[in-house]
Amino acid sequence: MSGLFSIVSRGLASSAVAGGPIKHITIIGGGLMGSGIAQVAAQTGHSVTLVDLNDVVLKKADGSIQKNLQRVAKKMFKDDKSATEQFIGKAMQNVKFTTDPLEPVKHTDLVVEAIVENLNLKHKLFTSLDKVAPEHTIFASNTSSLSIGDIASVTKRKDKFAGLHFFNPVPVMKLLEVIRTKETSDETYNKLMNWGAAVGKTAITCKDTPGFVVNRLLVPLMAEALRMMERGDASAKDIDIAMKLGAGHPMGPIELADYVGHDTTKSIIDGWHEKFPDNPLFAPVKSLAKLVEEGKLGVKTGEGFYKYK
Repeated sequence: MSGLFSIVSRGLASSAVAGGPIKHITIIGGGLMGSGIAQVAAQTGHSVTLVDLNDVVLKKADGSIQKNLQRVAKKMFKDDKSATEQFIGKAMQNVKFTTDPLEPVKHTDLVVEAIVENLNLKHKLFTSLDKVAPEHTIFASNTSSLSIGDIASVTKRKDKFAGLHFFNPVPVMKLLEVIRTKETSDETYNKLMNWGAAVGKTAITCKDTPGFVVNRLLVPLMAEALRMMERGDASAKDIDIAMKLGAGHPMGPIELADYVGHDTTKSIIDGWHEKFPDNPLFAPVKSLAKLVEEGKLGVKTGEGFYKYK
């Protein structure tokens, strides 16, 4: 394994102090969300270890973080080359990369899970991490649709488990949803709210309810817009124009569905419908299912309800 991706643990143990503020963060999942969370934590002075089982993903994350730091530095320092290099260098010194999730967790204050939306995989991950993490370590999931309580159920630290829902792209979006379960302690909650502010986010609180705040409102909005289109009440284009010009939304709900990805939206709706079958807001959407079946997932495939170049 290359030197870049062998774990550098010097200094990690000293940063993990029981009862103290969150200083060292281990992020599991090196995709867009995981690398974005790693960036905002590193640039605000936190020690970060980014974990993914795939070296290629980690190399891509490394490049992405450096590229995004360049953008941040350009806004902060304009043409000051020395200040830019110092800012980027210092932030990158705070980030370590590894394919081993267990070693960094032994010395961490906070674990943020940002892997695929699969409850069984999340259970498997947290079960293994729970065995090696120190008693004071807080666990959090960046899930956008699954129940935090369901994810935490396999651990022995339910009082130290919460949701930290960041938004894409993480370095740009200012909101952080901090989700409390019935068992999340006040100490855990307060630490996470403070840490959210420390990484430059505006943190809000939500109970462990489907979709939390943003997705609980946005997903049914997208679904109802599609049902309106299916009934022939208005065209997709006119529905989007109406919400942009009539409600001041920056993007129409059907445009937003294309941007989010129809596989993602369908997965969320299906999961909620399975758990809450009597809620009409969570009823499956026929046009959405058809596009997913055809592989027309929206912007990322070049076609959804609209076509993209």
